[in-house]
Amino acid sequence: MCSQSSYKPVRKAVFPVAGLGTRFLPATKVMPKEMLPLGDRPLIQHAYEEAREAGIEEFIFVTGRQKEMLEEHFDFQPELEQVLESRGKTDLLQKVRETEMPAGKLFTTRQPKALGLGHAIWCAKELVGDEPFAVILPDDVFLARKGCLAQMVDAYNQSGGNMMAVTEVSKEDTARYGIVDIAEDNGKTVAVKGLVEKPNPEQAPSRLAIMGRYILQPEIFGILSAFDKGAGGEIQLTDAMLKLSKQQPLHGFRYDGKRYDCGTKLGFIETNIAFGLADPEIGPQVRKTLASLLDETNETDSSHEAA
Repeated sequence: MCSQSSYKPVRKAVFPVAGLGTRFLPATKVMPKEMLPLGDRPLIQHAYEEAREAGIEEFIFVTGRQKEMLEEHFDFQPELEQVLESRGKTDLLQKVRETEMPAGKLFTTRQPKALGLGHAIWCAKELVGDEPFAVILPDDVFLARKGCLAQMVDAYNQSGGNMMAVTEVSKEDTARYGIVDIAEDNGKTVAVKGLVEKPNPEQAPSRLAIMGRYILQPEIFGILSAFDKGAGGEIQLTDAMLKLSKQQPLHGFRYDGKRYDCGTKLGFIETNIAFGLADPEIGPQVRKTLASLLDETNETDSSHEAA
């Protein structure tokens, strides 16, 4: 087993945040979907905190038009802090200060056209440079004692290579994800010999689906630079990873915890409920509220049936 010092550390993370968020219109007409609140924090802050826990030092946002609010959220807000301090709201003041990005650690680049996730990652090429890096998709949120990316970094420090978060899905759901073709199953990690983007369930090579966390080597940029189009006519990250796997090891990592999809309205509601129930401050009240709402719904349904 190689020591941690055998591999370059993962210091940088890329956040692809150029999407329009059309599934959430009109809420996302002028507000980036990454600013939608999950509990008392926007999605992008959950992603940032996960990266920070994993030891990430530099944060790279691949943005598009009308995404300035993302940078503003992590900026120093003196007027707000002065008001909170003058009113003695020290708890809220601390929460606001925790959102401030350290000076010189936030970098942005633009993806002018929506050409796929692979293209979004390629747009960060000059900011990443010649070192391994993480990719975090803010739509994917993990409820876990230790962040998904922190778990992956621990595993990466032992194995090196390229890595992606994976989890078991139902046979029917394989058509919704990139699916791993397993060469060797080692429990927490699997050696990957192939990747299939949204296969027909009958043709899926496994039920291990790729979730929105990656650790990649910089050689991926050379492959992405060819701008080869894959599924949906887009430049697919999974296609580039498959080509890179012919040169370097590619691992799937089974993380501890549960992943939630905030990319759909139903998934977003489910995630807020799950995080609300897990919140030690409001969890019991959320549980009571849900029970009350379900009782009211059942009573309404019963009265309609009786009528």
